[in-house]
Amino acid sequence: MHWLFGDQLGPHFLTPGDEGPGHDTPLLMIEARSVFRRRRFHRAKAHLVLSAMRHRAAELGDRVTYVRADTYRDGLDRAARGRRVGVHHPTSHAALRLVRALPRVAVGPARGFLVPMADFTAWADGHGGKRLRQEDFYHWVRRGHDLLMDGGQPAGGQWNLDHDNREPPPRDTPSLRVDRPYRPREDDIDDEVRHDLDRWERDGGVSFVGRDGPRLFPATRAEARRALRRFVEHRLTTFGPYEDAMLAADPVMSHSLLSSSLNLGLLDPAECVETAERAWREGRAPLNSVEGFVRQVAGWREYVWQLYWYFGEDYRRSNELRHTAPLPDWWNDLDADAVRANCLHTVLAQVRDTGWTHHIPRLMILGSHALQRGWDPAAVTDWFHRCFVDGYDWVMLPNVVGMSQYADGGRMTTKPYTSGGAYINRMSDLCGPCVYRPGDRTGERACPYTAGYWVFLDRHRDRLAGNQRIAQPVRQLDRLSDLTEVREQERARGDTPP
Repeated sequence: MHWLFGDQLGPHFLTPGDEGPGHDTPLLMIEARSVFRRRRFHRAKAHLVLSAMRHRAAELGDRVTYVRADTYRDGLDRAARGRRVGVHHPTSHAALRLVRALPRVAVGPARGFLVPMADFTAWADGHGGKRLRQEDFYHWVRRGHDLLMDGGQPAGGQWNLDHDNREPPPRDTPSLRVDRPYRPREDDIDDEVRHDLDRWERDGGVSFVGRDGPRLFPATRAEARRALRRFVEHRLTTFGPYEDAMLAADPVMSHSLLSSSLNLGLLDPAECVETAERAWREGRAPLNSVEGFVRQVAGWREYVWQLYWYFGEDYRRSNELRHTAPLPDWWNDLDADAVRANCLHTVLAQVRDTGWTHHIPRLMILGSHALQRGWDPAAVTDWFHRCFVDGYDWVMLPNVVGMSQYADGGRMTTKPYTSGGAYINRMSDLCGPCVYRPGDRTGERACPYTAGYWVFLDRHRDRLAGNQRIAQPVRQLDRLSDLTEVREQERARGDTPP
């Protein structure tokens, strides 16, 4: 039997040509309720994953044995009945430990990524295994897969067009006024999943956070391919310039919304980047937008996946800044209505309502607040894993521990990613209606991000003073006449909602 995990749902997780007539490998899928008992997942995420699994089982028909069990072990015992089982390399350390501990289970290579793990290990070891710059890795992947290349040179003469992709949002409109993203239509399977989730909650033992419905993200490969086509044909053109911008009334902007489809295995990264590159070569999309998208998929996503395995399980315990504060209840409950700061209220409400927000709110609103407050990075990682529809352990561990919370002390990124209110004001329309002023450090209208930024630098000034990328603002601490007042103000604020 071949076992398909719930994030291995595309045809590239089967033997090539094994979906048509004549296929003979029996398939196994296991829906384990224990997964939802262990963590308080976002309700929309639970719905999406189960809907995608059940849709895939319906497509595969009699060929698949679909087991609803308490645990994976229980499901495997019921279905395999002593037969040997094969499975592609799972996407988490915990799942890999499980399948390696099970008798008669053979683990094959990972699929759904561009670079084999062994190739990355050789590349990383060749760079000393320490300072593994994402930009160097990105160039290597581009060359190896002939992505956006003209001979041996990058298309357009530059590897990275990020300088063209940092535009603030337009100030004369609440939205980008681009075509809406693809949204699927629910069906009977979605209704069945929602009914089961309601029943699990009523029966006790399973609890969710956030709101559910209607489903906003693809649950089948056909839906995912339509979402990819719509993005490339109608939204990719404006993606690049505004990929870092935020608008309160337009949380989607021109983003692709393909991350959940990629992470469920409904799309292969190669088809995504190749479709985008084809649009540029045919004159249907500008190079800066296409390069920005390719960098997200073939650069950052691939880099995060590889580092998850290369750094190993001990990376989870990284906490170089020694942040240990627990997450407050209002944060865990996604209680956006308790928050007065407009930027955090808006973004937390987006997570509550949809289980998604794009990468800048994740990093510079949510992650930055957690970093400034000194919350435990392991707890922050778990929160992102549970509360985002595209969140998986391999996704969130490097993104949160390494980038968002700087808990690895710089193994992955060269500086902490946090800012005062000025950055948020420049890159969004979120500060205008806020009760706080982005330029104020103290007083009733002191911006919690501005005050929090300076207190964070002050708390870690000895460590950060030698970091060239942040040494200048650290030096400015001694010129802040109100630093003592800022410290006292933030200490009094504690973890009350800002």
